[in-house]
Amino acid sequence: MTYRGRFAPSPTGSLHFGSLVAAVASYADALHNQGTWLVRMEDVDESRVVEGSADEILRMLEALGFEWNETVIYQSQRKRRYAEVLDQLSRQRLAYVCSCSRREIAALAKTGIEGPVYPGTCRKANDAFSSGKAVRLRTTEEEICFEDLVQGKHCQVLSRDIGDFVIHRADGYTAYQLAVVVDDADQRISRIVRGADLLLSTPRQIYLQNLLGFPRLAYAHVPLVKDDQGRKLSKQDLAHPVSADRPLESLLAAWHFLRQISPSQQLDRVEDFWLWAADKWDITRISALNQ
Repeated sequence: MTYRGRFAPSPTGSLHFGSLVAAVASYADALHNQGTWLVRMEDVDESRVVEGSADEILRMLEALGFEWNETVIYQSQRKRRYAEVLDQLSRQRLAYVCSCSRREIAALAKTGIEGPVYPGTCRKANDAFSSGKAVRLRTTEEEICFEDLVQGKHCQVLSRDIGDFVIHRADGYTAYQLAVVVDDADQRISRIVRGADLLLSTPRQIYLQNLLGFPRLAYAHVPLVKDDQGRKLSKQDLAHPVSADRPLESLLAAWHFLRQISPSQQLDRVEDFWLWAADKWDITRISALNQ
């Protein structure tokens, strides 16, 4: 299969160092494999979008020498496509309407790997889709496993570990899990290189791929950059911005965080860095960072 990768930031603020690490890993992996690399704006939750941040992120990527191969797509412009897939899952009785509140779920749920496991309260209801109600996907006791290129083998039993999960939110927005699966399939992505905060989401996405007849993808979840308190950096963390004035410094910092070898000679331009990085990138070196 032809290599197709992507970087998919959320336009909720400026590009920070943690996001740059994921972008460098994704782009270097695509370059090393002579692949196509895309940029997608994951603005499916329009309530969190910061005006102008998408353009700012793209300008920063350009200043750092990133070059994407196709037009940037925006999830906020793909609502009709998500609605088609949601309707398909509903017609196949794979999804159902849920009117439970978080408090009601918490009162009955067991604790799973990411919080309360939905207890299936609305599974037998036959309510029609309507505004103000969420839509959940039915899960099974099948074990979902994948071999991550960085993190190794990972398995989940969704019904036990996660429960029936939301694919369309009560506030009217498509849930991330559904949107990302549809986007990756439509863009013919073959390998996803992204942050390890999404490792636990991957079995849900694989399950959706299987239900929809989409191809299985390869995954590599790179370690997260954390602050002094051990918390994942966010776009609100103003202490770790990325500088367009010192692009090589920013790129090399991300490169070294990913445990890649240092240049043997000085690189004076971002173009020189990426030519060198395309040849020297070694995804297997990242695993040492997880030990």
